[in-house]
Amino acid sequence: MLDQHLISHHLCPYVQRAVIVLNEKNIPHRRTYIDLADKPDWFHALSPTGRVPILQTEEAVLFESQVIAEYLDEITPGTLHPADPLNRARHRSWIEFGSQTLGAISGFYNAPDEATFAQKRNALRRNFERIESEITGPFFAGPSFHMIDGVWGTIFRYVDAFDDIEDFGLLTGLPKASLWREAVSARPSVMNAPHEGYPERLRWFLLARHSHITSLIDA
Repeated sequence: MLDQHLISHHLCPYVQRAVIVLNEKNIPHRRTYIDLADKPDWFHALSPTGRVPILQTEEAVLFESQVIAEYLDEITPGTLHPADPLNRARHRSWIEFGSQTLGAISGFYNAPDEATFAQKRNALRRNFERIESEITGPFFAGPSFHMIDGVWGTIFRYVDAFDDIEDFGLLTGLPKASLWREAVSARPSVMNAPHEGYPERLRWFLLARHSHITSLIDA
């Protein structure tokens, strides 16, 4: 297999999305972590969007996390998607909803005041309510781990961090989502996706927001 070089950032959930596929498919690879606040010139030359992850192979450079994840799945035996085309498309739809949920998470931790924070919390909670009825359990679609489970594993990692601050009730009364969170969080590929020291790095990242959540961490 050609050399797979993943250009990454320590906290990026989209990087973790690609790493989970690398882990699940046992793909040999190396990673380079960059500072997104001080991007090296060589990174600008590779990334037309200025975002991570970037996958650099011996033949080409790929960008956008889901494109990378799909490519890695396609070049290795088996698949992390359902075999049925309709179910596969359905999974991809809810993967996109996962990306929107990461946007809602960003709005939540960046909310500048208590009123906005409550609004953003409710919006994020609605996303979990919306997907609740779609979950079969223990994973999204029964006992088998799929790519969508890894995507939402990066989302539940944020819920873990928020729970360490305060119980915001994001999954309260949502038994399927709660069990799904437990199942994906225990998956080795998901557990090992972040760089070492991730929880402390994320804590400092949230403190640096100078948003409403920062005051809760300091309390």
